[in-house]
Amino acid sequence: MLAKSSTELVRQKNSALVLSALRRHGPLAHTELSDFTKLSSATVSVITADLERAQIIEKAEQQAASGRGRPRVLFSQRRDFGYLIIVVISSDAVQYSLVDYAGRLIDRFSEERPQEVSGVGPFIAAMRDALRRIAARSQLDHDKVLMISISSKGLVDNSETVLRWSPIFGRDEIDFAAVLADEWPAKIMLGNETLLVAAALGRQEENNKDSDFRAMAALSLGHSIGLGIVRREEGGGHQVSAPNFGHMMHVPGGALCRCGARGCIEAYAGFYAMLRTAFDVPLDTIPAKFVPIAELDKIAVSARNGGRRNVLAFRQAGLALGNGLSRVLSLHERMPIVITGPGVRYYDLLIEGITEGLAESHVVRMEGMPELRVALDESTLVFDGHINRAFSIIDNDIVKRVGSSIELRAQAG
Repeated sequence: MLAKSSTELVRQKNSALVLSALRRHGPLAHTELSDFTKLSSATVSVITADLERAQIIEKAEQQAASGRGRPRVLFSQRRDFGYLIIVVISSDAVQYSLVDYAGRLIDRFSEERPQEVSGVGPFIAAMRDALRRIAARSQLDHDKVLMISISSKGLVDNSETVLRWSPIFGRDEIDFAAVLADEWPAKIMLGNETLLVAAALGRQEENNKDSDFRAMAALSLGHSIGLGIVRREEGGGHQVSAPNFGHMMHVPGGALCRCGARGCIEAYAGFYAMLRTAFDVPLDTIPAKFVPIAELDKIAVSARNGGRRNVLAFRQAGLALGNGLSRVLSLHERMPIVITGPGVRYYDLLIEGITEGLAESHVVRMEGMPELRVALDESTLVFDGHINRAFSIIDNDIVKRVGSSIELRAQAG
């Protein structure tokens, strides 16, 4: 029994390697699969035959560019094997994306989240309706959806699908698996948005042959402030975390934050915080849940033209961010920092304060300023993070099911 179990685990691991290679590199020939996975030709033949029999992958012929010789036979995922729905919850809107099993985007729409309508109940009702709609638009039965992957800023329970706290709903918790289980047999996943960004950046570094990537931090600037850290593990793979950076203490007893505490980093660096400083609003004023970016753009124009109060708003925000990052580097190690989110449009106004705050760290004074990069398209990083995480889990679940069916056939035979 133990030998059978060990054999099955090896088969599952090898099958996962094949599916992972197809995810990373697209359609591949038999020899390419063997090269990428380091599996023998015979092992690849057995695995691809099993996966093809289960209608998970398919073969297609590709004629040589010269038009001569035998065509190449390429393996790829069957696009209609199953589907993924991605839900990205932001301060002002919710985006829904439908992706096929090959990772191709099929459909997408966004719905504005009315600022005058608050509360978990209306949000869940709107979300359930949107999920039905995105499946109906492609004429998909609900059981064809393998996973619904959801992300939000805030505190996410790592072991459950529960949003513990968010800038939108405060302390009103949402258990997404519980509210969707009656309609959707799919696996429900919930993740911190900035964690997904860090994971996507880690994957990019891993694919960069010139990179000596060990660790990286992703700092997201916007209505909320988020931080994700990705580390490369010794045995391969990544360890990703999302510390509650925006709500770390910056000034004890300072400005009122959306979380209800005083003096958080976000209370000085979030969009509402910069607006509050620019207009000299009392620090104990209840923060706005959402600030139109056009309002920040006006302040930025004034700051770039020398408006002293507005320059102070961005410099103070940068200083809060830099001080927070200096603590992160002291607790972890010196690492590159990628700054992303809608707030990167003000990078030129924030950078002086960020570098000043970072310089307070002993590790920075000893080893020098960390590399600072800007990633303009945060939404693509969030999407890629969803794709990478979701299909890694889906593929592993599938190879377990395929392995079980092979074991049953062997016993019956």
